[in-house]
Amino acid sequence: MLEFALPSLAVLLGYIVLGITGFGSALIIVPLLSWIWPLPEVVALTLLLDLPACVMHGGLNLRQVRWDEVRRMVPGMLFGSLLGLWLVRILEPRWPLFFLGLYIAAVGVKLLRRPALVHAGLPDKASTAAGAAAGMVETMFGCAGPVLVTWLRWRLPDVRQMRATAPALIACSASIVIAGLGATGRLSSSELWWRWLLMAGFALAGVVLGDRLARHVPAPVLMRWVALLLIVSGLLLTKHVLVA
Repeated sequence: MLEFALPSLAVLLGYIVLGITGFGSALIIVPLLSWIWPLPEVVALTLLLDLPACVMHGGLNLRQVRWDEVRRMVPGMLFGSLLGLWLVRILEPRWPLFFLGLYIAAVGVKLLRRPALVHAGLPDKASTAAGAAAGMVETMFGCAGPVLVTWLRWRLPDVRQMRATAPALIACSASIVIAGLGATGRLSSSELWWRWLLMAGFALAGVVLGDRLARHVPAPVLMRWVALLLIVSGLLLTKHVLVA
């Protein structure tokens, strides 16, 4: 049990963050757990934990989820995931990841300077392209959350709707990637499933705690937290490229 004390704490903290902002659990969990477990196993475990945690988050905020946005993006996610599987085999992903990190950090800085959401009225057809980008990033890098929040920032005028819709989209993208991992035999480890059973309770508890905290946070403050998390996630992606 002592061996699982640090992982349990990391998972709890990561999903408290997701419960508050609607994304960002992987930013906490993956760096901490990769110190003690192989990175591919950590990524697979995080995806498996994301699915029930994001479903619970959606259940706690069901009335605020914009299901129309979810329906528009899912077809693009399927295409993007297939594209990501192909690109992984033929491209060096480091520099696309670097520029993606810079873009996400820049969006966070802009949002921090102007915390109010800007409803840009982007066309519905663009949702398919945004979903494809998110599916590709989730497949290649396992970090679609910042990409999805960046898109939703331009689509939804209400930060509460954005916070509720992002986990629903993350659950969809995680499901698609998990199906791909299962088809390639990367989910066959019994040790992975034992870890998932031990960690799932902490993930769900973290979502509930984070959601309760977020209900007492004013919308402008919540948006600043989202902006800071975007900046941190973008910089972590660029750092991953530079130190690799």
